Amino acid sequence: MHDDDNQILVPPSFIAVHSDARGRLRERADVVRQRYELCEDLACHLVEQAQTLYHVQAPSESEILRRIHGGLCSQDAGVTAGEATWVVVRLAELLQWPCPRLDAPG
Repeated sequence: MHDDDNQILVPPSFIAVHSDARGRLRERADVVRQRYELCEDLACHLVEQAQTLYHVQAPSESEILRRIHGGLCSQDAGVTAGEATWVVVRLAELLQWPCPRLDAPG
């Protein structure tokens, strides 16, 4: 997903979220790029919240990530289930925490 007018490179891990079994995008490239920007911003924004939860409530890193994932999987979160998982995996990378297995809620 390269565009001469856009310098944002969408990582393969995010492209996979929006691809079918044959690797073809299910959305237009510009839509995927916009969704990536939203999800990357969301992951960055959640870093401080996750660190605060860790220091205030003192649950495990894994439990914090699971709780955030559960919240992002709600209908009102504004991201798809696949995007929610990608955001939490990215958040774990940013925090340098091990990412737990993230099951679909319910």
